[in-house]
Amino acid sequence: MNHIIRIEPHISRIKADDWTSLIAGSSADVDHKQNPFISHAFLSALEKSGSATEKSGWAGSHIIIEDSEHSLLAACPAYLKSNSMGEYVFDHGWADAYARAGGEYYPKLQISVPFTPATAPKLLSRTKPLKHAIISSIPSLCERLGASSAHVTFLTEEDRETFFEAGFLERNDKQYHWFNDEYKTFEDFLNAFSSRKRKLIRRERRDSLLNDIKIERITGSDLKPEHMDAFYRFYLDTGSRKWGNPYLTREFFFMILEKMPDSILLIMAKRGREYIAGAINFIGGNTLYGRNWGCLENHPFLHFEVCYYQAIEFAIQNRLHRVEAGAQGEHKLARGYRPVTTYSAHYIADPQFRIAVSNYLEEEKKYIAELQANLSELTPFRRIDVMENE
Repeated sequence: MNHIIRIEPHISRIKADDWTSLIAGSSADVDHKQNPFISHAFLSALEKSGSATEKSGWAGSHIIIEDSEHSLLAACPAYLKSNSMGEYVFDHGWADAYARAGGEYYPKLQISVPFTPATAPKLLSRTKPLKHAIISSIPSLCERLGASSAHVTFLTEEDRETFFEAGFLERNDKQYHWFNDEYKTFEDFLNAFSSRKRKLIRRERRDSLLNDIKIERITGSDLKPEHMDAFYRFYLDTGSRKWGNPYLTREFFFMILEKMPDSILLIMAKRGREYIAGAINFIGGNTLYGRNWGCLENHPFLHFEVCYYQAIEFAIQNRLHRVEAGAQGEHKLARGYRPVTTYSAHYIADPQFRIAVSNYLEEEKKYIAELQANLSELTPFRRIDVMENE
């Protein structure tokens, strides 16, 4: 088949229906087909809102394959990065080492969803040969763009296998996900805990709602601009303290409110008539993705209630299989989240630097595997072979 591979700077120039069709045909997994972050609406909102642009270090460089009639055959979301901000797979040490050796690490090609540490498909195509064609084009694209390397983060299992078959370096990391073991209610979930830890969660949930605090879960047509305005204030306050300069603009939140309200779940805390805290989540096919949290008032355990317990309860009520609660946070273990391994793939143009990175990754993998085994022992679930007096 004759096809053309090119770089497209703007997702918005690609027809939404064409992009959606690629996603639908790229995998049989319902979570991949209905992943909110890889959607045209989400990615174009990042660009149009000024959140992910060349100015913020995310210059759109999406890999596109078309036929001779310019029909879209395959795509891969990619950005030419001038920094390593907003990626959640940290390579600052690599950049420093390469600079000390006299090289220029930036720009680099980043294949990911900006500011989003969530697993999502990256190779959007109906056929494996076209997925391989995308991967095969990456070294020459890096050379053309002057990029030192290419980094593909938060890979699905399917994409992971394809990239590693092509010789990309594998990197492992960890997150904490909650899994629905066919629970009917939140209490059903708690019954899987040891007695002491079950009581702890109940106390945290009770104490989080002191001071006349009420929780609202808002999605779909019930979402209004005033809800998003309130949440943006929380995001701005917390983001300013956490990063100094929050990544996402107000326009981004209002664009997704307009384009994809059924994929958004806001969990908001209200004291009296005023919203005081909230978390934004995104609903996938079988997964709820927790993303950003913010607050204007600090109350004991309110963060746990809004970000973790309410998300779990929503997932149980809506028969979702999993909750992904974002990056980091070993405190999630005590609340019923389990450690999982996440994957990224890396192409390094410089042969000597590639060897150094490869050696580093082998050692890092051993560390992550050992850490995961240790963390698995810290979950609050009952041990079958331990008798409890309850």
